[in-house]
Amino acid sequence: MIISRVAHGLARRLARWRSAPALHPHGVLCTGTLTVAAHAGTGWGVPWLDRPGSYPVTVRWSRALGLPRGLPDGLGLAVRVEDADGPGGMLDLLFTSSRPGRFGRRLPLPRPDALRGPYSTLLSYRVGDRERVLAAFPVPGGHRDDVRPTLWQELARGPVRFALRAAAPDEPWRTFATLSLQAVLPAPASRTVSYDPYAHSLTGLCPTRRLRRLRDAAYAGSRRGRTGDGHDE
Repeated sequence: MIISRVAHGLARRLARWRSAPALHPHGVLCTGTLTVAAHAGTGWGVPWLDRPGSYPVTVRWSRALGLPRGLPDGLGLAVRVEDADGPGGMLDLLFTSSRPGRFGRRLPLPRPDALRGPYSTLLSYRVGDRERVLAAFPVPGGHRDDVRPTLWQELARGPVRFALRAAAPDEPWRTFATLSLQAVLPAPASRTVSYDPYAHSLTGLCPTRRLRRLRDAAYAGSRRGRTGDGHDE
């Protein structure tokens, strides 16, 4: 497929030039907890969403192009839910800075501030019997509206919280879980985490296959650019 080959080549050259992943080259890892409330009457038809539970998470926040802090950039929030599908069963959710509206939720929105707006999966997920977009909405903290705290400043004060929601085009947003970021992992403890929403999904909660080939080609090109042989470091 021509588009996939182009994506592979561009990602490979960019990764080779910067000696880092083509997109989201640098980030910060946080520990946290994801809590599924599963209130009565909000059944999703998904076993994991329809039962209460609390799970440890590893979250990576990053800038898509790696631009200096203070400049607008596509912001990424990658969430790994441990033991979501039983011991050792992981769930990966990838969110990108966006708008909350029907069309804006499907387009990346560059912005300078981590906590000034929602993040969405952009592409649809199969959630039960419907296709829905997932999103992470920052829960306002105690700062004044004219103050723009960084993610690190907020974490120094206490947990940073997001409401995780889902909606089809003809539905309002509905909350299915809360995400609480609790601490930044110190640099020596930071490790490479390869998030893959296709490999790490759940029964009844998985991304649709649209654009998977394009994504896989770009990631393969990025790995090849960093290593020269197409294998992980």
